[in-house]
Amino acid sequence: MNFLERAWLKQAPWLHALWPLAWIFQVLSRYRQKMQRPASRPESHTVPVIVIGNISVGGTGKTPLLMALANHFLEQGIRPGIISRGYGGSTPDYPLAVTTATAVDICGDEALLMLQRTGCPVVVDPDRESALRRLLENESVDVILSDDGLQHYRLHRDIEIAVVDGQRLFGNHLCLPAGPLREPVSRLRSVDYIVVNAEANTELAELESATTMELIPRFLINLGNGEKRPFAGAPFSMGNKIQAVSAIGNPERFYQLLNTLPYQLEKFSFRDHHLFSESDFEDQGIDMQQPVVMTEKDAVKCRQFAMPNFWYLSVDVKLQQEFLGPLLEQLEKLRKH
Repeated sequence: MNFLERAWLKQAPWLHALWPLAWIFQVLSRYRQKMQRPASRPESHTVPVIVIGNISVGGTGKTPLLMALANHFLEQGIRPGIISRGYGGSTPDYPLAVTTATAVDICGDEALLMLQRTGCPVVVDPDRESALRRLLENESVDVILSDDGLQHYRLHRDIEIAVVDGQRLFGNHLCLPAGPLREPVSRLRSVDYIVVNAEANTELAELESATTMELIPRFLINLGNGEKRPFAGAPFSMGNKIQAVSAIGNPERFYQLLNTLPYQLEKFSFRDHHLFSESDFEDQGIDMQQPVVMTEKDAVKCRQFAMPNFWYLSVDVKLQQEFLGPLLEQLEKLRKH
């Protein structure tokens, strides 16, 4: 957590000086929504579009939710296609159809992870509408899932799902730069579903209509040989230390999971979407003889130089039937129109 994020959570008094800028940001956000949002579905949109995003900066769990929904749809015989900004990647060849051979510095870590975890077609482009057209031209799908893009109003959407971090919620409830919000909390009244990244029994007094998604750690998987070890208990016998490496928006939840293991935890945090190199580990003084544990999103960037003690944490996403049932019903109605 950086200096500004700590200030937002603690509601530091000096943030009051930024209130005028936050007000301007909020007004501009509402203006963009009003001016850019299509009045109806374009004819080029031959299938429903579901946007999964958030109203705050930092990681909330939207990508794990998207992958869980994609796999759930596949189980129901529904073929999803995925579009993404491609954060952490760059190419002159947008829109780009991602393959297993695409370099992570071109397509971004999340796009490659979504392809690997779901097997669904993935197209990246900063212009989500362009990505959607490319995907529909080349793939036969029943629904489009947009990773992020809640504020990308030029993209028509049929269903909006907002993901909220159950630990941080909305910070000081102010918009950027005085707070962590991309849009005011009132924006949540217009979305179809609110999913809070929290344990299933979490009290959601501030979000009465919300449901929960729970991240459940299952395995530690070796980057080199694919060996799986159950997360519960003591998966490592050597030493008494594990080194946690992360380059995600909110690493605290990842660290909290690892803190449940019976080892001393050393944390090494990098900026979100950081493209790792072998020298990063050397520069940080990471002991390659001790276990190094990272997120699955970071693992896609480290496989080429993975050492024998490199592992990633594999998690399952538990969704509530009270969310999945109505979502599938709504999707089926949209597909028939």
